[in-house]
Formats: sequence, structure tokens, C-alpha cells
Amino acid sequence: MVYQRVLRPALFRMGGGDAEVAHERTVRMTARLGAVPPAVAGLRRYFGGAAPRTVFGIPFPGPVGLAAGVDKDGRALKAWPAFGFGFVEVGTVTWHAQPGNEKPRLFRLPASEAVINRMGFNNGGAEALAARLTALGPLRVPLGVSIGKSKITPVDEAVDDYRRSLRVLAPHADYVAVNVSSPNTPGLRGLQDKAALDTLLGELRTTLPLLVKIAPDLTDEAIGEVLEVCAAHRVAGLIATNTTLSRTGLAPVDEARGAETGGLSGRPLTGRALEVVTFVAKETGGDLPIIGVGGIHSVDDALRMLDAGASLVQLYTGFIYRGPGLVREINRRAR
Repeated sequence: MVYQRVLRPALFRMGGGDAEVAHERTVRMTARLGAVPPAVAGLRRYFGGAAPRTVFGIPFPGPVGLAAGVDKDGRALKAWPAFGFGFVEVGTVTWHAQPGNEKPRLFRLPASEAVINRMGFNNGGAEALAARLTALGPLRVPLGVSIGKSKITPVDEAVDDYRRSLRVLAPHADYVAVNVSSPNTPGLRGLQDKAALDTLLGELRTTLPLLVKIAPDLTDEAIGEVLEVCAAHRVAGLIATNTTLSRTGLAPVDEARGAETGGLSGRPLTGRALEVVTFVAKETGGDLPIIGVGGIHSVDDALRMLDAGASLVQLYTGFIYRGPGLVREINRRAR
């Protein structure tokens, strides 16, 4: 409650209410916190207590992960596990460093507990992330790396772009997520199409668990085709879901801001993300591990995801609105 009553309002006022300024400052402050061992140890004692589990051959100390997009370049990796996260996913990172789309590109919709972003994979590039991870050394929790297509790379050359990122980042990751579902890079979502995905996955060779992240806007038929391709290439798991282009479920006061282009995340996505996880679990007979993400803003949201067939869950927007206490609560209930 302290977070929601005191800290969140202060964060939301940062930069005159500019959501990206607040995000950037939060990541910087978290990185500085990670450099103070007594603070990290104290946080770990308070937020610890999760039930471990093994998924796609990797032991996770807890079921709650930090989703890609929060710490794209892995600047605060020493600190995130102290908040109770059982794994962290960095990225989405691209082969070429890129500034992303023009600002403003990140918008809060508080009445809906939602966020719209059109960041455009702003990141320092795969080689810069690899260098940072080399200097950092092993983490206390599993590390996932989300890779995507560089904006300057034509879609017909996307395979080589992904392959280069995978080559330099695989030595530092516990799993790699193939992001083909962001709505903010032109042509990227087309890589979810059966033929394109088949070609891409056929070229991404690694001994690491390889996961595919899908959009919530796919039809059941399209998801079924994705699952066929994933089975053919022995993909280790699915991340469901990315942000949505739909604006269903917004509070009336947020509808004007909802007209901003970009992917919507948060509370309006809760139901659809759960539907996708339920569908995937049913179609695969529970044999394909799922990381459930999208609209998890309460313990009950997380438990429903896990009951529907997710092996793990991730937070992004729910973490913004509910704070680290949400991680602690889920860890204590998800046994």
C-alpha cells in the first residue's frame, strides 16, 4: 500500500508526468541500488520465500519473472532478483543498435491501469548487451534474452539479423525468446505467419531453450499454426502474450489517450492473455511450457494464469501499477 499511496504518485510525477522519463530514472535508481550489497540482501530477505520449480530443464527459484521491456539493456540485473523475481528477461535487443521511434512513445492510462508504448526496440545492440553481460558475470536467477529484428533490416533479411544476435548472446543466456509479435516494428508481426516462422526457427540453432513470443491479436487458427511450427522445430516454450492493438476495455476517461498508436498492455489485456494461455495449454495437452504475461495485476490474476496452464508468469505493467509487493504476494501464494 505504501507503494501505491506514496511511491507510485511520486514516480508518476517524474519528468512532469512523462512516462518514459520516469521509466528511465527508475531503471537508473534500481541499477544504483544493485551496487549496494547490504540493500540487496535486505530486500532479498523481505521479498524472498518463493517456491522453486523447473521449467524446460532450467531451475527457477520462483514463478514470477520480470518481462522484457523493463530493462532492455540489462542495466539493473543485480537488483531485480532482490525484489523476488525468479527470473529476468532483458531486451528486446536487436543486432543493430537503434534509438527507437520518435518521442513521446510511452503513455500511461491510469484509470485503466494500462500503458501504451510504441518504443520501437530502442536498445544498444546485441554486442553491447553481450559485453555488459560478460562484465556482470552469473546472476542469482535465470536470465532470458529477447531478440528481435532491427528496424533498418528488411523483412526478407530478418533471419540473418536474428541469427547474429543469437550467436553473440547465447553464451550469456539461460533461454532466448524470439520476439515476432511487437506491433512497433514494421513487418515484424508477419514473421508469425506459418511459412515465415518456419524459415526463421529453422535457422536459429542453439542448445539453449528457444521460446517464441506471440501476439494476443492472433486468431485461434493462427495460434494453431504457430504451435505446429513450434512443434516441428522442438521449440522449448511459448510466451503468451505481447501487447495488443485492441483498445477494448479502456475506461471512458482513457479513450482519448487510447487513440495513441502502439501496443496496449495492462489490465485491459487480462482476459485475452488468459484465453490465449488456456487455448495453447489445451491444444498442446500441457506439453509445451508457457510463460503467461499480460494484465497480471493481482495474485488472483497470476493464479488463474498458472491454473490455466502457464508454468511461469511475467510482470511489466502490473509491476508499474502495483509495485514489488505484487511479486511478494504471488510468490507466497503460488506454491
